[in-house]
Amino acid sequence: MKNPFQLSIAPNRIYGLDILRASAILFVVLGHGALLLPENLRAWHRYFVFEGVSIFFVLSGFLIGGILIKQFENNKAGFKLLGHFWLRRWFRTLPNYFLILAVLILLHLLFYPEVKLGEFKLYFVFLQNFNWPHPPYFPEAWSLSIEEWFYLIIPLSLVILLKFLKVNTKQAVLSLVLFIIIASLLYRFWRFHSLDIQTKVDWANFFRKQVSTRMDSLMFGVGAAYLKFYQQQLWKLRPKLLFALGLSLFLFNKILFVAELIPFNGLYKTTFSFSLISLATALLLPYLNSLKSGDGWLYRNLSRISLISYSMYLINLSLVQGFIIRKINWDRIIEDPIISALTQYALFWIITLGLSTLLYKYFEIPSTRIRDSRRLKRLLKKEDLLSPKP
Repeated sequence: MKNPFQLSIAPNRIYGLDILRASAILFVVLGHGALLLPENLRAWHRYFVFEGVSIFFVLSGFLIGGILIKQFENNKAGFKLLGHFWLRRWFRTLPNYFLILAVLILLHLLFYPEVKLGEFKLYFVFLQNFNWPHPPYFPEAWSLSIEEWFYLIIPLSLVILLKFLKVNTKQAVLSLVLFIIIASLLYRFWRFHSLDIQTKVDWANFFRKQVSTRMDSLMFGVGAAYLKFYQQQLWKLRPKLLFALGLSLFLFNKILFVAELIPFNGLYKTTFSFSLISLATALLLPYLNSLKSGDGWLYRNLSRISLISYSMYLINLSLVQGFIIRKINWDRIIEDPIISALTQYALFWIITLGLSTLLYKYFEIPSTRIRDSRRLKRLLKKEDLLSPKP
């Protein structure tokens, strides 16, 4: 009998990017897992947690930016090509999301009769945190909402620039990167002066977790893809030094926050910290992208975590922690509160890793494969969509 948890690792994966993706999801799950620990352990726990979501944003921008640059350089810009890109991307992200969303809606309606179905309507179009605080349900979905709007807005903007304003791909990508990074900074700066931020929850709701404030993090990744494609000499210049500089910026930002050397509602944390972490992640990419393969136990496990990272992201907090771990009456099972907390924490990781593996293998992979089916390719008339530029 085959092991249902066994995963195959494709030989063409870039190990360095797997390291980055695995690190990002491990930081996210570590941060969420800390909620199960008592306050004294949680205080130590935060020293080991970095900003995993920002790492995801930059990595996603880098990968999607590279795909878009190649597609628009090699094909005529148009709405058919745009539709083909959207369909492939959404087959990758939406089936898993809507499955978990449906499960969580059902669980909320069963366990919390006061919750109304209409409270979830914005989740179906990723408007739950567009320019306002994210609702309390499925709170981790804030970052996916930002990514989905990135998938929608950036390719559409590129088509408009290429098709109607007649600029070339190189100019269009660079203009869009600079515009969104600068516009996001200015918007956060304006919010800093306009809003009275009293708590860390306010900071998260109005600065960290909105589509309108965080699109620039993905554009740092697109900027890295631009350098890789158009400025190869600069891209390959001292990658290890850039890697060390990126890690130093991560450490600098961590020291500022942990030591509380700056106020949580000050100019740096509300406006510039997101840009610093995004820049730090982008600096890691030239070196990590050059690590094409690996071997041994660490390679296999980091690559496996990278594979299941999207499923881990979707289920770890609301489903595993909220509706599995926290629904158990632990006081009746384990009297010692420390042992109880550590047991819950260990179980949180075991269930998250196991369930994510099954979700990835038996739902995410089959859903993604639909986009490569012959029937769908015939429906899309792929030969027309990918015809070379005249």
